[in-house]
Amino acid sequence: MKRKDDQLIRFISISESHQAFGLPAPQHPLISLVHFNESNPFNTEMAPIYDVLSFYKITFITKNSGKLKYGQGYYDFNEGSMLFFAPNQLVGTTEYNSGTYCYLLLIHPDFLLGHPLPKKMKQYGYFSYSSNEALHLSDKEKAIMLSVYQIMQQELNNGVDEFSQEVMIAQIELMLSYVNRFYKRQFITRKAVNSDILEKTESILDDYLNQKTLHLGVPTVQYLSDQLNISPGYLSDMLRSLIGKNTKQYIHEKLID
Repeated sequence: MKRKDDQLIRFISISESHQAFGLPAPQHPLISLVHFNESNPFNTEMAPIYDVLSFYKITFITKNSGKLKYGQGYYDFNEGSMLFFAPNQLVGTTEYNSGTYCYLLLIHPDFLLGHPLPKKMKQYGYFSYSSNEALHLSDKEKAIMLSVYQIMQQELNNGVDEFSQEVMIAQIELMLSYVNRFYKRQFITRKAVNSDILEKTESILDDYLNQKTLHLGVPTVQYLSDQLNISPGYLSDMLRSLIGKNTKQYIHEKLID
């Protein structure tokens, strides 16, 4: 772990992360669930500036007063917002204030060794979404997610036994399945916004092809997402929900046309 003065900290272990936040040592070395609330406020002075983690980080915001800083920008994450980060992903800084309540779930990849869940997690595009593509839960969805988190919290508080890992992985898998469902719902409820993105995508591709710039190569998914200012994963998942094709398939279809 680099020093805070370097402005770039890579956390190798969950214990290092706890130490940097001024938290007690985790109850399990490979998984941690911290609940920042009124009785356990987020210590903004202890929070380091970091960019890369060696483990999964899932933030579930249950109450937010004001804006949160993520990277170089500030975002209005609603109560019930969720953010997802995969290992070795560039994260940037996240600033909470004392009025922000959230669950912070940290999962080291070694905790999932020998289980099929990591393969599923690689297929879930939301681990590569950017901050402005956070999941926003309805009140009903928030209640469901809270129930799962409370089970995980109780399990960790009960101490480790031969069933602990199996139970925790089952709850993580359940939570991520719900997240997958809720994101599909979000694509539907934000259909007007997503349809506008689809129109812009088509316009960008048409301009690229009409200018006969194919000598520069076929337009890539990254090129389109950069033009639209959204992440490649979110763009592909959004197109799949709207037209049944991911971005690569959509580009290929436009080239054929």
